[in-house]
Amino acid sequence: MARLSDLLSQEKAGKFGAVEITGITADSRKVEDGYLFVALKGSNVDGARFIPAAIENGAAAILTGRDAGSWDDSVAVIGTDHPHHCLARIAARFYHQQPENVVAVTGTNGKSSVCHFLRQLWQRAGRDAASFGTLGIDTNDGHRALGLTTPDPVTLHREIARLADEGITDLAMEASSHGLDQRRLDGVTLAAGAFTNLSQDHFDYHGTMEAYLQAKLRLFSDLLAPGSPAVVFAAPDGDIWTDAVAEIAADRGLKLIPYGAKGIKFTITAADLSGQTLHITSDDAETGLGDWHADVTLPIIGSFQAENAICALTLFLAEGGDLTIGLSALPHLQGVDGRMQDAGTLPNGGRVFIDYSHTSGGLTAALKSLRPHTDGRITTVFGCGGDRDPAKRPLMGQAAAELSDRVIVTDDNPRSEDPALIRAAALTGAPGATEIGDRALAIRDAIEHLGNGDVALIAGKGHETGQIVGDEVLPFSDLAISREIILQLGGVSS
Repeated sequence: MARLSDLLSQEKAGKFGAVEITGITADSRKVEDGYLFVALKGSNVDGARFIPAAIENGAAAILTGRDAGSWDDSVAVIGTDHPHHCLARIAARFYHQQPENVVAVTGTNGKSSVCHFLRQLWQRAGRDAASFGTLGIDTNDGHRALGLTTPDPVTLHREIARLADEGITDLAMEASSHGLDQRRLDGVTLAAGAFTNLSQDHFDYHGTMEAYLQAKLRLFSDLLAPGSPAVVFAAPDGDIWTDAVAEIAADRGLKLIPYGAKGIKFTITAADLSGQTLHITSDDAETGLGDWHADVTLPIIGSFQAENAICALTLFLAEGGDLTIGLSALPHLQGVDGRMQDAGTLPNGGRVFIDYSHTSGGLTAALKSLRPHTDGRITTVFGCGGDRDPAKRPLMGQAAAELSDRVIVTDDNPRSEDPALIRAAALTGAPGATEIGDRALAIRDAIEHLGNGDVALIAGKGHETGQIVGDEVLPFSDLAISREIILQLGGVSS
C-alpha cells in the first residue's frame, strides 16, 4: 500500500495525493477497492475503453494517456504523454525494493544462456543469485514460470521485490526488444548491461532492422547510469551493434568492455560432442580487466555457447568478480534447457540435440557451432512460427540448407496461419528440403536416418512444451519426443 503522492510527484497527484493505492493492474477485471488502473493503448485494444468498468470495480486512480477524455471527479485520473514509462516508475516505487545488483542482457540470441551462466558464476562465488527471463525465474532454491521474457512492469517489480525479500543479492535478467521499447524496465536500477548479437527477428512488431536495433540500444542510451559497464560482443568482421554501443558508451560515459574478437578474446582449441576447450585472453588496454590468459574446458558444445559463457564471465569480472573463481566455474557450467541440449545417443553413435534457435541468425550460429563437433552428417529439422515475422522464413530455410547435409521443414507454432503456406515460404530458401508437416513424424524421420557419427538438430522450440495451433496450445515437447524415439531405437537418452 502507498499514497498516490509517493508514487507520483505532488504536482501530478494533485488533490488526490493522500489517496491510498492498494494495488496496480492493467486488467479492469482484476481491479479491487483502492487499485490504480492502468489504461494503456495497445496495438489492438485501447485500455481507456475499460475505465468505466475499473471505476465500477473500485479503482481509486487511473493512469492513462492525455487523450483518454474526462471522468468523474471522485477518482484521480493521471494523464501523461508517456504512460508506459510512468507505469514502470510507479511500479518500482510501489514495490520499492530490488536485489542490490541487477544486470540486464539484450540481443537476438543468447540472453537466456548468458543470464543462467552468470547466475552460476555468482553462486560459485558465494552470492545469493537469480536469473530472470524466457525460462522463468531460477534461484538456488528452485524455479518458477513467468510467461514472458520481459513481463509487464507490475509483474516485473513484484517478482524482483519478492526476490529481494528472499535474500537474492544478484539478479541477471533478460531485456527483450519488446520490453525495452515498451518501457517495461524503465523503473529497474541496473548496474551493468550486455549486448550479445543481432539478427532478423520480431519484424512483425518493429518493422525494420534499424527500429529493432534502436529498441535494444535503449538499454545503453536510456537505462544504464554513467560509469556502468557496457559489455558487447565484437564479431571478427565487425558489426553494427558493437559500433552503436561503443558510440553510446562514449557519449554517456559508460565503461565499454568488448568480448569475442576484441577485449576478452577466445579461441576453441579442441571440440567433441562432450564439450570444448577454450584459450581465453584479456587485453587490459581494451577491457580494463588486466592482461591474462587461461585454458578452460567447457562441458557445453557450440561456439555460440562459448560466446555466451565468455559474455557471462566478462560481466562477472566487470563488476569486480574474482578472476580465479570465474575461470574455475566455467568447467562446471550447466547448459540451459532447450539450448543445444543433448537428447541422447543412438546405438550407432548418432546424436540428437534440441535448440531454441528460431531465427536465421540463431540457426546459423547453432549449425556452425555443431560442425566442429562431428565428422558425420548434420540433419536439421525446423519450422517457422505463424503470425510472426514472415520475412525470416526463407532466410531460415537458406541457413539450414547451406549449413546442413539434410533439411526437414516442418511445423512450429502455426497459430492462425495455414501451416502449408508457412512451410512453402521456408522451402523457397531450402528448395531441396524434405517437407513433413507433422512435427513428431519429422523428428522421427530425422533420427531414424542418422548414421554413425551423424547429428540431428531439432531447432525452433527448445524448452517449449506446447505447439500453438489456432487458439489451442497442444502438448508437445521436442525433447520428450526425441528421447522416446531414441529409446525405441535402442539408444540412450540424456
